[in-house]
Amino acid sequence: MKPYPFTAVVGMPDLRLALILSSISPAVGGVLVRGEKGTAKSTMVRALAGLLPQLDVVDGCRFSCDPAAPDPVCPDGPHPAGAPAHRRPARLVELPVGAAEDRVVGSLNLEKALSEGVTDYQPGLLAAANRGLLYVDEVNLLHDHLVDTLLDAAAMGRATVEREGVSVSHAARFVLIGTMNPEEGELRPQLLDRFGLTVEVASSREPEQRVEVVRRRLAYEADPDGFAAAYAAEDSALAADIEAAQRLLPAVKLPDDALRQIAEVCASFEVDGMRADIVTARTAVAHAAWAGRNEVTTEDVRVAARLALPHRRRRNPFDAPGISEEQLEQALQDAQPSEDPGSGPEDDGPGSGSGSPRAEGEQPPGDQPAPPQQQPQQQPGDGTGSGPQNTVGSGETFRARVFRVKGTGEGERGRRSRAITDTGRTIGVQPPSVRDGRPHLVATMRAAAPHQRSRGRSGPGLLVRSQDLRFALREGREGNLVLFCVDASGSMGARTRMREVKTAVLSLLLDAYQRRDKVGLVTFRGDSAELALPPTISVEAAAARLEGLPTGGRTPLAEGLLEAARVLRVEAIRDPRRRPLVVLVTDGRATSGADAVARSQAAAGLLAGVTTIVMDCESGRMRLGLAAELAGHLGAEHVPLAEVAAETLASAVREHTGRAA
Repeated sequence: MKPYPFTAVVGMPDLRLALILSSISPAVGGVLVRGEKGTAKSTMVRALAGLLPQLDVVDGCRFSCDPAAPDPVCPDGPHPAGAPAHRRPARLVELPVGAAEDRVVGSLNLEKALSEGVTDYQPGLLAAANRGLLYVDEVNLLHDHLVDTLLDAAAMGRATVEREGVSVSHAARFVLIGTMNPEEGELRPQLLDRFGLTVEVASSREPEQRVEVVRRRLAYEADPDGFAAAYAAEDSALAADIEAAQRLLPAVKLPDDALRQIAEVCASFEVDGMRADIVTARTAVAHAAWAGRNEVTTEDVRVAARLALPHRRRRNPFDAPGISEEQLEQALQDAQPSEDPGSGPEDDGPGSGSGSPRAEGEQPPGDQPAPPQQQPQQQPGDGTGSGPQNTVGSGETFRARVFRVKGTGEGERGRRSRAITDTGRTIGVQPPSVRDGRPHLVATMRAAAPHQRSRGRSGPGLLVRSQDLRFALREGREGNLVLFCVDASGSMGARTRMREVKTAVLSLLLDAYQRRDKVGLVTFRGDSAELALPPTISVEAAAARLEGLPTGGRTPLAEGLLEAARVLRVEAIRDPRRRPLVVLVTDGRATSGADAVARSQAAAGLLAGVTTIVMDCESGRMRLGLAAELAGHLGAEHVPLAEVAAETLASAVREHTGRAA
């Protein structure tokens, strides 16, 4: 079945343009496509492969070397001049979310390396994607170390595999395209910055356009070949335009005036580092080639900035990506020379509507509303009879103390608690029955040594068999499930107290984001508790729910603990390897229902064995100490609200050390 035609995709001019520019100049650094589910992100990416020019490839080369300029250190080389070659379409290689590192970068046969002294390298997905497209769906769900590996290869144009002193390097030049749904969690800003361009996509709210999308999709499913044939001419014309732009690209000039504009724009938006300037310059050159120009103009810089800067302005996970059009225009004007014939609107290049001219009233890429925490709103009552309600915003976040789960786990790689992982420091050797992971060279040699005579060893090489291989036992860090259980009753409703509570929890959410944890939010007030946010990796969603959290009514502490225990039971079935950390935010009062205190103490028993932090929100001169008492029943660590900040703990340690001295 033929893929969906590129030119048949309705709307999304910014995504269309970003993909085309990355195809013209892979040095741009790829495209990150952010958008809600069901917006044809994957459809358009897969359709792009059919537009790329065909490649000349050396026969038998697993790394797709160009016969005109083969890689001099290709593992399948060296390739002599005039080596036999064939022509094939550019590849679209898809990287699954659950791929192991060896599947991505390739693997080395340690047995042959030790016994025969030869390098037996099996290429991975990076080799298959050389001179083509590498597509990662749900890139935000990929392990950070794999994202780092992909971005390093895309930036350097090479992939290197090193195992126990054996090293192999090969060309890995590809257009990297990642798609993600921000509702499922964000990429870290450091990783976001490594993507060249970013585009926000959303479903159209225009009924006519939605009708056309459905009509075309149904027509494609009914007759894929016939539907593709109907758009073949448009796709061919667009492919020819891309090839022409690729030929023109080396001749495009980037004048000093345009460079000054780029520097002015990047400085105006206060982006970190110099990568933004470089990517914007490369994108502007690619856009000029796409438009058929020999020199970069102001319009090229404008389009490039809209695509290259929005995701580089984020300072923390609660910042929404986006740029101000007014600020962009002002920066361009500040650096603009007295006369610039290219400063007006330009035709976006050849082809049939595949460029960047924006329809009237259409939102520019990345121009998003302010993040939720900057828009606190008053919430009306919900009619549940839980008493008066009000909503208070948070203050400025701070660096929080690090709370860890006790013991050693075996969960997903992260940065919080100790765990046995496939990375980290080597602390021993796995049992012989374990047949995966990183080989332990010394242990393997020890296992093989007693059998050398029986195996007939006569030369200098060590005779190693597969049963001799031993694998390292490594200790690193894992991500945990951080479940916040927040008291939202009337006793927490004092404006100053609730602001301090929200600020502390937001700071802990930021810490959870940096440590790659899952987070969940349980709230209790009135006479019940609710799961305000099921466990997710999206700390942004948790922050939004927390900001809009109303307070009021009595304190159903027992119900809050029961709901937290229920959530943990369900999550233990869904994700059994991820250990929980409960953060109970309360002043310790239990005032809802008969025997509230006794029921709370009984409910605390359901969290036995779970690492719990009781964040004590009680304030004032007269304190009852109920939260500390509750922490005793839970076997939890008691932390006053004022001591959540890391600096507070450091000051206390310094003061104690000074008194001891």
